[in-house]
Amino acid sequence: MGGRESGPAVATKAHGQKPHNRPPPALMVIRADGGEAGPMGFPSSSRVAHCGQAVLRQLLPPRCLVCGDPGHDCFDLCAACYADLPWSGHACLRCALPLPGGALAVCGSCRDESPVQTSTHASLLYLPPVDQLLVRYKFHQDLAAGRLLAQLMQRAPPPWSCPPLVPVPLHNRRLRQRGYNQVAELCRLLPMPIWQGLYRRRHTAPQSERTAEQRRENLFDAFDVRGPVPPRLTVVDDVMTTGSTVMEVAETLRWVGAEEVRVWVCVRAP
Repeated sequence: MGGRESGPAVATKAHGQKPHNRPPPALMVIRADGGEAGPMGFPSSSRVAHCGQAVLRQLLPPRCLVCGDPGHDCFDLCAACYADLPWSGHACLRCALPLPGGALAVCGSCRDESPVQTSTHASLLYLPPVDQLLVRYKFHQDLAAGRLLAQLMQRAPPPWSCPPLVPVPLHNRRLRQRGYNQVAELCRLLPMPIWQGLYRRRHTAPQSERTAEQRRENLFDAFDVRGPVPPRLTVVDDVMTTGSTVMEVAETLRWVGAEEVRVWVCVRAP
C-alpha cells in the first residue's frame, strides 16, 4: 500500500502474460542531401533510375559515332560534330523542301498542286554527317546510329501535336531480309503513342534509282489499313526524297477516313 506501481511491461510479465504487440516507432532517416526518401529511408524510384543512368554514363561514356571523340551532352556525338549537324531551317510547310530565307512559306510546286498531307516537317537534311548515320542504321544494322537519330528528332520536333505516330511499314519479305523496320524503331524511341494499323499489302521494288513518276507508280495501291483509323495522324519516315512514299501513305489514310494527315521525317533530301 502506498508503494509505486510497476510499469505496464513489468506488471504484465508478473502475471505471466505476453506483452501487447505495439507497432514499432517509425524509422526516421534523415538524408544528408535533404532529398526525398522512400520507404525505410531508401531513395525514391526516380532517383534510383537517375543514379543508374549516371553510373552507366561513367562505365560506358558516350562516344561520337562520327569521329570517335568523347560524346557531348549525353549524345553519341562530340561537340564539334553536333555543331556541324545540318538542321532543317526555313522550308516549305507542305513538303519540307528547303527554301531560301525570305521565301514564301509554301514552295511553288505545292502551290500549283497541293500534296495530300496537311503539312510536312523534317528534323534534319540529308547531308554529312547525317547521311552516313542513316545509311549505317538502315542498311548495316547500326542500332546505335538509330538511337542517335531518334534523339536528334526529339531535339527538332514538328510545331504541331504529333500523336499518334504512324511508321511507314515494310513488306514482310523486306522485313525478313533486314531484320527490323528502321522507321518503327525510330517511332519506338520517340515518347509518343503509335498506331500500327497501317501495313504494306504488296512487295515493291526498291525506290532508289527511280524517277519521281516511277516511284509513284511503284507504290500505287501498296498500302492498306486494319481496323478503325484515328481522325488525325502523323506519318513518320526515315528519309524523304521525292515524297512519293509519304504521299501514297497519306492518300491511303485519307481514303479510309482520316481527317488530317501530317508527316514527320528524320531527314529530307535538299
